[in-house]
Amino acid sequence: MSHDPEYPPLKTPLATGKWSSAAILVIAGALQTLTFSPFYLWWLGPVSIFLILLVTVHQAPSRLFRSGWLTGLGLFASGASWIYISISKHGNTSVPLAIVLMVIFIAGLALFHGLAFWFWGKLAKDSAPRRLLLFPAIWILGDWLRGWLLTGFPWLYLGTAHTDGPLAGLAPLAGVHGITFWVTLTAVAAYGAWWLVNSGRKATAAIAMFAALLPWLIAPTLNKAEWTELSEKPISFAAMQGNIPQQIKWDPDFLRDQIVTYLGMTEDHWQTDLILWPETAIPIPQDQAGQIIEHIRTQLGDNSTLITGIPWYGYSPKIEDNTFHNSIMAIGNGEGIYHKQKLVPFGEYVPLQGLLRGLIGFFDLPMSSFTPGPKYQSPLVANGLKVTPYICYEVAYPDFVAFNARNTDLLLTISNDGWFGDSIGPLQHLQIARMRALETGRYMLRGTNNGVTAIINHKGQITERIPQFERRVLTGEAFTASGSTPYMQTGSWPVLTLAVILIVFVRERVIPKN
Repeated sequence: MSHDPEYPPLKTPLATGKWSSAAILVIAGALQTLTFSPFYLWWLGPVSIFLILLVTVHQAPSRLFRSGWLTGLGLFASGASWIYISISKHGNTSVPLAIVLMVIFIAGLALFHGLAFWFWGKLAKDSAPRRLLLFPAIWILGDWLRGWLLTGFPWLYLGTAHTDGPLAGLAPLAGVHGITFWVTLTAVAAYGAWWLVNSGRKATAAIAMFAALLPWLIAPTLNKAEWTELSEKPISFAAMQGNIPQQIKWDPDFLRDQIVTYLGMTEDHWQTDLILWPETAIPIPQDQAGQIIEHIRTQLGDNSTLITGIPWYGYSPKIEDNTFHNSIMAIGNGEGIYHKQKLVPFGEYVPLQGLLRGLIGFFDLPMSSFTPGPKYQSPLVANGLKVTPYICYEVAYPDFVAFNARNTDLLLTISNDGWFGDSIGPLQHLQIARMRALETGRYMLRGTNNGVTAIINHKGQITERIPQFERRVLTGEAFTASGSTPYMQTGSWPVLTLAVILIVFVRERVIPKN
């Protein structure tokens, strides 16, 4: 490709051979998985992006789609291969077929990176300076598209790693996408500084690096700021982790045992302010669970509320027919029921089910015929407090959580991560919930079937948790919050708008085509 004569290309050993370049890109993608839980090596984020730039900045535009796809392949093969457990172990699918489906899933997700890099090449053409300036914008828009298209997969965003990193203070201001933007910009600045030094422009290189590193120095101070106001008096909280094996979860023969288990675990906690049972802890629809619900109501203290996951069956105005919802309801000194809006493909609904149903066991998982709930649902009420719930996968959507968290006192999420066994998937899920608490400045109460059940404070830090794969009760205290963070008011639109403006401005005005 051609180069700006003022900025000669840097020759690096990482971009010489076709196969060596491919290997570096896959490794760079895999390094990003190490930034997340349970590894927490957040500093590998900029390192990963720097390696990607070393390989791709001077590649011909025609090769960038492949390079992006290889980067995505490394990321998702290392960070999302836990899907194999749900397909094979719980989806009644043979090992060879489960491997094939997992590979299709990973390769399909990697296409988002391939598409982003292809777009990058189209916009930047052969100009290496333009490519550097556009890279953070392209990366962010690629992340956003992956989290939106076809219900989305808002997982493994680089910014999520900073629940325990120095950029955590940016979360209430710009959200996870804003942090990701600065992680990529830092790597771009490091590459650009190296380039400028080799071009004899050391002063310009120093200015570029200082500007890129400034937020890393300021953000820890911002993390001490209080964007919301916590209540002076805490509420008592108890969450039951039943550790019900996934194999018997929907077996009618074990229905009574499951209910008895949760009732027994709650025996010493009926007077607690807020009690939480996990996703579908009551594994029958609410229209058949009247006696169970009434029994719970009679056991609760006058000022106690129990919130539980439960399937819901009834008439839905949205589809003008009877349907199932994956839901959560408040019992006792509270009220309300919430129907899950963001459903998991194949787990809770089957795309093209007329073609796929019956082909293999994975397409006929129990309770895979849910319908999304309506938008703009009211929060649950518990002891006069407004509690906004999120069911499982929903907590991964940053803008969805931020929008619904407005004018609420507490955030709450329930899940059943038993689908993913002893993998890193549930630990990533917990870290995502921590980022949502940090973005909104609110406590996040998390109840799961087999872990990780935890209390997360308004700074995204875990104050109480219990081990995975144990039948335990978590007890602790939580504080309600009032007010909003800047991110709750704006969502990701400022950083997305900045990305679009950067693309238009850089492509059309700053750097000429030749």
